[in-house]
Amino acid sequence: MKREKFGSRLGFILISAGCAIGLGNVWRFPYITGQYGGAAFVLIYLLCLVLLGLPIMVMEFSVGRGAGCSIAMAFDKLEPLGTKWHWYKWLGMAGNYLLMMFYTTIGGWLLIYLYKMAAGSFEGMDAAQIEGEFGNLMGQPVLMTVFMAVVVIMCFGIVRLGLQKGVEGITKIMMVLLLILLIILAVRAIMLPGAGAGLKFYLLPDFRKMKEAGILEVVSAAMSQSFFTLSLGIGAMAIFGSYIDKKRRLAGEAVAITVLDTSVALISGLIIFPASFAFGVNPDSGPNLIFITLPNIFNSMAGGRLWGAIFFLCMFFASASTIIAVFENIIAFAMDLTGCSRGKAVAVNLVAILLLSMPCVLGYNVLSGFAPFGEGTAILDLEDFIVSNNILPIGSLVYVLFCTTRYGWGWKNFLSEANAGEGPKFPKWVRPYVTFIIPLIIIFLFIQGYWSKFAG
Repeated sequence: MKREKFGSRLGFILISAGCAIGLGNVWRFPYITGQYGGAAFVLIYLLCLVLLGLPIMVMEFSVGRGAGCSIAMAFDKLEPLGTKWHWYKWLGMAGNYLLMMFYTTIGGWLLIYLYKMAAGSFEGMDAAQIEGEFGNLMGQPVLMTVFMAVVVIMCFGIVRLGLQKGVEGITKIMMVLLLILLIILAVRAIMLPGAGAGLKFYLLPDFRKMKEAGILEVVSAAMSQSFFTLSLGIGAMAIFGSYIDKKRRLAGEAVAITVLDTSVALISGLIIFPASFAFGVNPDSGPNLIFITLPNIFNSMAGGRLWGAIFFLCMFFASASTIIAVFENIIAFAMDLTGCSRGKAVAVNLVAILLLSMPCVLGYNVLSGFAPFGEGTAILDLEDFIVSNNILPIGSLVYVLFCTTRYGWGWKNFLSEANAGEGPKFPKWVRPYVTFIIPLIIIFLFIQGYWSKFAG
């Protein structure tokens, strides 16, 4: 079976960026930026992206392009005879399924809120009532299941259309719209009366705040965010590497994707901080920010119904672009491992994802007695912890060691694959850094993730 290819370089960049651009860009990035000193944190974060995220992304792309297939068979094809690197594929594939077990539910929430906001359901509500709305939604498993299923069926429908017609064609439109709409929202937020204080907080470095939080904590938070924002380690990027030709070197492509991903995070901050300060609201982290804080802000704003609907459309595009990208990876596993058709792979996985998404939906109602990390936590938190704090760092470590050591694919093979074509080269002189320092950073982040979860 001939492997499909992307129709254009732009398609590859937008889809890879779409996979990386997720809800973490919007609800986690602005919050930790505020917590750790605004612009001072952003500077450290950008440095971490270049030093940590970029090299790992180039490695994952190289393995995908070098093998010409998904993580399901990539290590089998490239590993030296008799080695066991291919064992990791099961954990990598599990990471994709686990990610979709909760991402599909959040996609459903966003669709519900897009409808509510457009229909004017929040008009006339006070802050307590808006908070109550989210609580009510959590108590409606049937409604949540229906919207989760709509998201799963819609995204698999796009993947079913094929790589160029479906995944590339539709993700391109979504990503361009996402960027345009975010810029419109940012301009609107900046023009609000009282927005200046939010901009100052976000854009002026406050090193005092960094000192209060502790330099080490700020640096490790920046490293964690730069690391998790790019969805590295589960083969989600490798699959797109397998769909591109050797006309372009991979370092330049990774830079373009990272710039796009970071732009979305930075623009989100330009929406959230000015709006929060203008209306005297605390920019909370996590689902509270999206589903409680922001509806309150839109309610207080002139034309808030329109701006709120645009915002939730943006959020839906951000989540759907990730879901479509990961579904494409999941479909590729099935086709690479069994040689089945795209249609059959979609049909089987559609049923599997619908069933696997149910624990997350039920975790807020029927199964709400199960609080994995203590009161106020749900099944979603456990699924997120397994992916973000375990599979992503372990997977990234596997890719780095596979590409840099003689026991794996090796530095020479990696470099010749990464540097095939035109564009900026991946530099040879960084070898000691990527071979020794990056693995130590990943191990540190892995341990620190556990420490902050259970000892903090």
